[in-house]
Amino acid sequence: MLLPFEQIIPWLTRYKYFAIFPLAFFEGPIITIIAGFLASLGYLNFLAAYLVIVAADGTSDLMYFWLGEKGGRKFIVRWGRYLGIAQKQAEALEKYFSRHGGRMLFLGKLSHGIGTVFLVAAGLAKMPFLKFIFYNTLATLLKSLILITIGFYFGQAFMTINAYLERIALISVGVAVLSGLIYFFHLRKTASVNQ
Repeated sequence: MLLPFEQIIPWLTRYKYFAIFPLAFFEGPIITIIAGFLASLGYLNFLAAYLVIVAADGTSDLMYFWLGEKGGRKFIVRWGRYLGIAQKQAEALEKYFSRHGGRMLFLGKLSHGIGTVFLVAAGLAKMPFLKFIFYNTLATLLKSLILITIGFYFGQAFMTINAYLERIALISVGVAVLSGLIYFFHLRKTASVNQ
């Protein structure tokens, strides 16, 4: 988290939508929940906050897609570890994207903690831009609506919610790594049988 919670709420109540955009760009889920909570208290307009969050989240997603598309494998090799993206993981996703790109992007974006991997992989796989925009926007609209609604009704517990989000992220990363390993060993086994 870029700013401690004690600074985020005063910042959001003072600068409102001008603060939401950069914060949601970098810290989407928890900022979305906090914005929902502030909307429930009357500091923010629910719909306006939701639209700014969707715009910020979509903009950051475009950046990751562009990094995958323009940077390619060289980008993954050099910078992937800083984004939590392993080269083998990105390559496996790239192959799947050629067949099931839209569905994978939608589900990857909805899963917390590993969405960045799917966004970069969509760029690596050279997913058609309009297809990317369509599926990513659908997932962003849904995920942001769920999170801002959680914040609106249960926002007073945002510290607890943040702890749950962190656990979900760890579980998602674990499942992704396990799936990648299973896929990798399945490919090796298939290759050795075919030889």
